[in-house]
Amino acid sequence: MNRILVIGSGGSGKSTLSQKLSNILDLPVIHLDTYFWNPNWVSKPNEEWDKIVEQFTNEDHWIIDGNYSRTMDIRIKKADLIIFLDMPRLLCIYRIIKRRIMYHNKTRPDLNAECKEKLDWEFIKWVWNYRKRSRMNTLKKLEQIKEHQQVIILKTRKQVNEFIIRQYKLNQ
Repeated sequence: MNRILVIGSGGSGKSTLSQKLSNILDLPVIHLDTYFWNPNWVSKPNEEWDKIVEQFTNEDHWIIDGNYSRTMDIRIKKADLIIFLDMPRLLCIYRIIKRRIMYHNKTRPDLNAECKEKLDWEFIKWVWNYRKRSRMNTLKKLEQIKEHQQVIILKTRKQVNEFIIRQYKLNQ
């Protein structure tokens, strides 16, 4: 496993899992949010963003976390392992509120330094609607590639913790 893609709703735990796996597997983490957002939450233009994603996925070793459905096929194609964090909606909402409180007036470690943590109704709605808007498309993509690539779908915090423990034991 040299290229791991971690996807899921906002608040599903992508960045946390990616960092834990990085510590266990000694692979570099690429938090897509860090590179997608310019200062003050201004997004990169599509062409520039595509080049950035292509450049990252051409590396030999990585853990990439983030959704960005427009470029997901590029990342899926290059990944050895795809982990989909299919967490309950209420857990994701709880986590985005919790991190807003934790990082009030600060920048999260997985974001551009000039993007202070924020929480607005648009993002809350995006997380709330993830299951009906994006989940099925993601599951369809994963179904199509599961014969050729390793796909793991984790639906609970317990499953995530068990997965981390297995990885730790494998790499001792």
